[in-house]
Amino acid sequence: MKTDRAIDTVGALKERIKELDCLYQISDIAHQPDLELREILSRVIGIIPAAMQFPELSSVRLSIDEINLSTRANAGGEISIQADVVLNYLNRGRIEAFYSKPQQGKVPAFLPEEERLLSSIAKQVSLVLERAGIEETNSRLQEQLRHADRLATIGQLAAGIAHEINEPLATILGYAQLIAEEEELPDQVAKDVKKITSATLHAREVIKKLMLFSRQVPPNKVALDLNKILSEGFYFLESRCERQGIRVVRQLEPDLPPITADPSQIHQIMVNLAVNAMQAMPEGGVITLSTRKVNDHIEMGISDTGIGMNKEVLSKIFIPFFTTKDIDQGTGLGLSVVHGIVTSHNGRIEVQSEPGKGTSFLIFFEVDND
Repeated sequence: MKTDRAIDTVGALKERIKELDCLYQISDIAHQPDLELREILSRVIGIIPAAMQFPELSSVRLSIDEINLSTRANAGGEISIQADVVLNYLNRGRIEAFYSKPQQGKVPAFLPEEERLLSSIAKQVSLVLERAGIEETNSRLQEQLRHADRLATIGQLAAGIAHEINEPLATILGYAQLIAEEEELPDQVAKDVKKITSATLHAREVIKKLMLFSRQVPPNKVALDLNKILSEGFYFLESRCERQGIRVVRQLEPDLPPITADPSQIHQIMVNLAVNAMQAMPEGGVITLSTRKVNDHIEMGISDTGIGMNKEVLSKIFIPFFTTKDIDQGTGLGLSVVHGIVTSHNGRIEVQSEPGKGTSFLIFFEVDND
């Protein structure tokens, strides 16, 4: 009798050692810094069967969010236990352990100790998920700080370049206009002078965008009717839309309260987004202009049915000088200017896009309550 009791004690001790070893290995895996979340979880469930009373009969399956892993191709069995993975009071998934039927005999039952072990492992997995979430947040914040630093540096550089170039551009434009006023200019000279004037005006427009981006031009804010700005401003673009086979749809909510904004800068937003929409629809399509009141904000929307953008491009569209267009079709400043104007008006901008399904820009301005 004593011998049997001693054997049982030794067996139980061996099981406890296996369980402790399992938890130690999981802790070690969880603290390896270079492993992706999926790899950590895969290794965790890989060591669980060895901690069970019958490792050769056991299999483990883990389902968390969109991650589904198992220790065997068809993990499962007639007898199972499970433990929920809970993080911040939310059930993120579960871990299941199975015993399959041996070739001879019946399927063994799980011990209470094995159930407790699985619950402990589920708590360890919760800590892994929490740590992964913290690291992802830190990484995102660091990228935002780097992005803000780049914007500040580029803004200072842009302002300096703009000031240095403006004066010689004004001189070039002045002389070109004086030459153009001369009588009996040869045709070729007149054409060349016209090209010089056109190129100089384009360069000044680029400088203006640089100044807006670097916020060297303060907004002249007044109470304005956003519907009026969109209707009147888009009038000059409609003929171009017609030539490209683009239909313009207006969904402007009547009797909108005014917003406090710079009319020329709001017009700039509309033109930049509209031109982008046109370039995204070389074979024609639909541009939708919309406004509506949403709580204490006015929403301005410009959407198209064009080529759309993938997630990688979408994440970079507000970075200055980033563009997917040919070198003669854009400077990469248009959307940076839009973002700068919206920010200077204490607004916010949201973008939704999908390849082949178009792009939608939504801009929110505070309602003028004065």
